[in-house]
Amino acid sequence: MKKIFIYSLLVLVFSAMSCSEDLIDIENPNFPTTATFWKSPEDAQLGLDAVYTMFYKPGSWTRWIYFRFDLTSDEGYSQSPWNELKEWTRFIYFNYNFWEGNRWMWRDHYKAIFRCNQVLDYVPEIEFSNQADKDAILAQAKFLRAFYYYNLALMFDNVPLVLNASQPDDIPEQVSEAQVYDQIKLDLQDAVNGLPDQWDNSNLGRPTKGAALALLGKVHMQMHEWQEAKDALSWLVEGGGAGYYDLVANYKDNFMHTTENNIESVFEIQFSDVNPRGDGDVPNQNVGSNRAQFFAPRGIGWCDGQPRRWLVDEYKKESTTDGQIDPRLRASIFYPELQTDYPDEKIYGRDWQAGWGTDCFFRKYQGDYYRNHEDYYSPINFRVIRYADVLLLYAECLTELSSGTPPALAVECVNRVRERANLPKLENSTLYASAVTSKDDFLKRLQMERSLELCLEGVRWADLKRWNLWESSEGLNELISRDQDFSNFVVGKSSRMPIPQTEIDNNPNLDQNPMY
Repeated sequence: MKKIFIYSLLVLVFSAMSCSEDLIDIENPNFPTTATFWKSPEDAQLGLDAVYTMFYKPGSWTRWIYFRFDLTSDEGYSQSPWNELKEWTRFIYFNYNFWEGNRWMWRDHYKAIFRCNQVLDYVPEIEFSNQADKDAILAQAKFLRAFYYYNLALMFDNVPLVLNASQPDDIPEQVSEAQVYDQIKLDLQDAVNGLPDQWDNSNLGRPTKGAALALLGKVHMQMHEWQEAKDALSWLVEGGGAGYYDLVANYKDNFMHTTENNIESVFEIQFSDVNPRGDGDVPNQNVGSNRAQFFAPRGIGWCDGQPRRWLVDEYKKESTTDGQIDPRLRASIFYPELQTDYPDEKIYGRDWQAGWGTDCFFRKYQGDYYRNHEDYYSPINFRVIRYADVLLLYAECLTELSSGTPPALAVECVNRVRERANLPKLENSTLYASAVTSKDDFLKRLQMERSLELCLEGVRWADLKRWNLWESSEGLNELISRDQDFSNFVVGKSSRMPIPQTEIDNNPNLDQNPMY
């Protein structure tokens, strides 16, 4: 009897195991698959929309990317009580699997690229009644794939180049930073040809031809391909796109939710506070920005990131034509003497707090102008590319291509940005007039002009990599003089982050970045 019972039990166990394998193969008829989903233009649009939702993930433009692009640059730093987070902004990497440091950004960027690849793989086979609609969807996917690879190249340099919808057992090949940029250029050229000059109001936020050309110009500049960069940017400054863009009169309009998608916006992430929920792949996910909560002053937000004091001092070096402080300072940074400089000023409706001491805090993209608190659902769109950025980039290209003094148009581009802040033209400046008579002096001054205009907007890290300041002892010492964290910078290593160790362990085609 006992033997029969044991035999019966074994039969039952093996039968159960067999059944469980069958159960694994059962498909949920309500769950879309590649065989059932990519069939109609509506499916194509939904697939593209899934790419856009990646803007609202913590590893993308909702949260962590600012810690690399702003805080690791010489413009920002961290005093976070979360020690590992702080150390990552100081080029100190003990844990190559730090989720908030590199793994989350790596995952979300490749997740976005996977979604782009699905669109690019499957949409060409879908029949559209209007070919222009199909071309626009593919062009957007090309732009967005290029956009995410651009971020990866800035952060990691050497990454896998995945150009088709991947499978779980894929082990993609790692390529060099230059190869990544070459692919980005191909994608952006295709995007330029398929994107409209402008979208209607119901489609604001989608990339335009100008956005693709601006990003293409940035890529060429990172590779020091000055003529190609000039060719890309010229459409926005001197060509057919010049009529679409200009500088807004009020500098602060670039950082408020009430003045979004304005004439200065070349490309911006659309944020909203309509869904104060989680950020996972769930219906009605959060589509707001977490940035303000993480960078607000102590007692208002987490204060995990702060601007360096040298920015305040730099703004105050040169007065406006009517003897005032550069208005961009007031719009950009909370600083201790703010209420002395502007007696009517309040910081989230309050006076400077005793516990804030001599610290400075982010003001750009904070909601202090309309509320007295912050949360994880800021509705303020992030302007990834502003026209002021394009003008200053164009001035850099023109000057790099010149053999003598900076060209008149380069000086004019810089002056347009300065005059919006009511500063004198560069040639009339009592401090910086010599810059217009020397190519080297102009390019060096342009480095500071870019920071005063664009500080804390996620562009400084790309600038530092392009200029290679840290490649010489003189340049590295300059960075250290503004930001002591650069004392930890190791030439040949710290210009890139370590690839997540889990990726190295799981993919034999990946090598860890040099010196890690």
